[in-house]
Amino acid sequence: MRIGEVAEKAGVSVRALRYYEEQGLLQADRSAGGQRHYPGTAVDRVRLIQQLYAAGLPSRVVREVLPCVDSGAEQAPPALLGQMAAERVRIDQRITDLLAVRDRLDDLIAATRDPDSPCSHPR
Repeated sequence: MRIGEVAEKAGVSVRALRYYEEQGLLQADRSAGGQRHYPGTAVDRVRLIQQLYAAGLPSRVVREVLPCVDSGAEQAPPALLGQMAAERVRIDQRITDLLAVRDRLDDLIAATRDPDSPCSHPR
């Protein structure tokens, strides 16, 4: 696939794909004219990279995790395993925080719908 096609299917910019390639997260073959050609798996890989970034993992950690994903390795190096466990704890805390915010918003929405609530009347 060409770079524009991967970008469109993965929902990212062409610039993001170039960045991923610079960071060693994504690889492309080059045509004689220098155009990038990606394998059919590139879209799924880009989506995984996006998910890892959205979870707050830095490029360095993503770069270390991807070879384990690629090889289907059953075991990661102990240092990486510890780092992944720490990231998981951080993500769990973020989920807890987001759920608490969602619950507060639900309370505010319910209060605003109550006709006797001061929030339901413009001032």
